[in-house]
Amino acid sequence: MDKAHTLIEALPWLARFHGATVVIKYGGNAMTEEHLRAKFADDVVFLRYAGLKPVIVHGGGPQIQAQLDLQGIDSHFVSGLRVTTPEAMQVVRMVLVGQVNRDVVGLINRHGPFAVGMSGEDAHLFTAERKYAVVDGVKIDIGQVGEIVNVEAGAVQALLDDGRIPVVSSIARGADGEIYNVNADTAAAALAVALRASKLIVLTDVEGLYADWRPDDPGLEVISRIRASELAGLLPGLSSGMVPKMEACLTAVEGGVPQAHVLDGRAPHALLLEIFTDEGIGTMVLPDTDDFAKETGVAP
Repeated sequence: MDKAHTLIEALPWLARFHGATVVIKYGGNAMTEEHLRAKFADDVVFLRYAGLKPVIVHGGGPQIQAQLDLQGIDSHFVSGLRVTTPEAMQVVRMVLVGQVNRDVVGLINRHGPFAVGMSGEDAHLFTAERKYAVVDGVKIDIGQVGEIVNVEAGAVQALLDDGRIPVVSSIARGADGEIYNVNADTAAAALAVALRASKLIVLTDVEGLYADWRPDDPGLEVISRIRASELAGLLPGLSSGMVPKMEACLTAVEGGVPQAHVLDGRAPHALLLEIFTDEGIGTMVLPDTDDFAKETGVAP
């Protein structure tokens, strides 16, 4: 009976999101812990069989750092951004495209011929310009770190139309011929906007956006729903780790994506709990207009 109840609860959400494109930013513990990696792949294939069109955008910070350490290449951060020398960029590119991307594709394809790996360089998917860190009002060159300025999503859409699951690494080309390392959160948001996705889901290592973050407080309350304008007001006071994730959600909903979510990737089957249950989990960011609430019945 419990299984039957769960299936019936999922019915309206299956109907609502059938045929919908969902962009998922994959990273954090969900990517590094073996049992969570397998469950993530299961969830993505479930979405595909349920009639959704999942797209995965991944980073790989821990894997990059491990390889840089192994090769003895110095790596440090300025204002939360990894300084990326040409030597380091070769490692970033090798790890994201040649290791992490292949691992994700392989896990999904245990279930069938679904996943196709891509780099943001492929078919000019992501074009970026050099990004500078700002310290005390001064711009600092941090190497081959980029900010996405254009998305050509045709190749990704073609894969979706063919029933595939695109898996995209967060590398971008520059019009200047350079190759850039771009933040996977912002890459996922840019792709969600370009694809006119129904959802952006960002997997991270916390339960969501906390109402009043204090690291030593065990009774923290997660904000379940927040409007874009409210989130914009909170951004300056957020912890550095949450800023790019919440900025990605804000970018997505301001760009036309109806809803964006931050979920705890450490929770098994977090994707399914968010999409197919009435309560959902994590934090949902909604646009300021009431159009989405009127269309779906989800209260603001």
